[in-house]
Amino acid sequence: MEIEYRTLGKSDLWVSAICLGTMTFGEQNDEREAHALLDTAFEYGVNFFDTAEMYPVPPRAETYGRSEEILGRWLRRQPRDRVVVATKVAGPSRNLPWIRGGPKGIDEANVRAAVEGSLRRLQTDYIDLYQIHWPDRNQPMFGEWRFDPRNERPFSSLQSQLEVMARLIEEGKVRWIGVSNEHPWGVMTFVRLAEELGLPRIVSIQNAFGLLNRTFEGGLAEVCWREHVSLLAYSPLAFGHLTGKYLKDPNAPGRLSRFPSFGRRYQKPNVIPATEAYVALAERWGLSPATLALSWCYHHPLVTSTIIGVTTMSQLVENLRAWRVRLSEEQQAAIDEIHLRYPNPAP
Repeated sequence: MEIEYRTLGKSDLWVSAICLGTMTFGEQNDEREAHALLDTAFEYGVNFFDTAEMYPVPPRAETYGRSEEILGRWLRRQPRDRVVVATKVAGPSRNLPWIRGGPKGIDEANVRAAVEGSLRRLQTDYIDLYQIHWPDRNQPMFGEWRFDPRNERPFSSLQSQLEVMARLIEEGKVRWIGVSNEHPWGVMTFVRLAEELGLPRIVSIQNAFGLLNRTFEGGLAEVCWREHVSLLAYSPLAFGHLTGKYLKDPNAPGRLSRFPSFGRRYQKPNVIPATEAYVALAERWGLSPATLALSWCYHHPLVTSTIIGVTTMSQLVENLRAWRVRLSEEQQAAIDEIHLRYPNPAP
């Protein structure tokens, strides 16, 4: 079964239903390994590659920008018009002083500096999809599960953020824009401002989405479906939990064992019992746990493209082959039963 290609929002970007993420490149994967993974994915039909200025993760001053650099040296060998490149500008943070002295916000100075750095590292004249990595304003993110007004802080207005993006598009440095780790208020406000003021429209939202985190199916689902904002689903395997490997060995090779303090989203009480239930379901049907989780995400009606992250060729091949698996209505119902028993254990 051939991989599908889908339109991203209201853009003219035609992207593969599987996107290869690069946040391991330069940390868990060296350049030779990364280029082999990119070559194999491209040969399979993947034309969509996602990165960010702060990658690889966990972010460190010593590795800052390496993922874009590695992707850029690969991109130089490809027909540029056949590759869709997505990257991101880092939002405000006190913990990343090596990125522009610590990103202060999504204002013109920071965004322009970020774009110029990404273009240089990617060795390209334009970025197909430029995304705001996380909101400038106070919002629950990266494992936080509720909005807390006590954390309110000043932030760049969404109108000013769109105005910066408009200038970058006019200059030919960016083609289309998107958001990441966003919420309904942000999506609706970005869309409304674009329509009222003739500013660029966001075409995508990159949020965590998978069997352990289906929060997108709530308020964001209707907003994005009606407003034609495409979901790019990240962490479909929940940092490796949904492969089942950590059930067998908590110290199995992987991101969570290598970086124990990373991934607080997956340290909540029901992550393990929910994972056990999904793994048992996959085994009952003769599927690998990863194939079950990925097939569910790949063919979900709300998902335009699923971002996969791999460190080995065998993982990549398994993830690509999972595209061929289509779950039946009975299987979908069994998955929903587990979800209702353990709703969103890793929001």
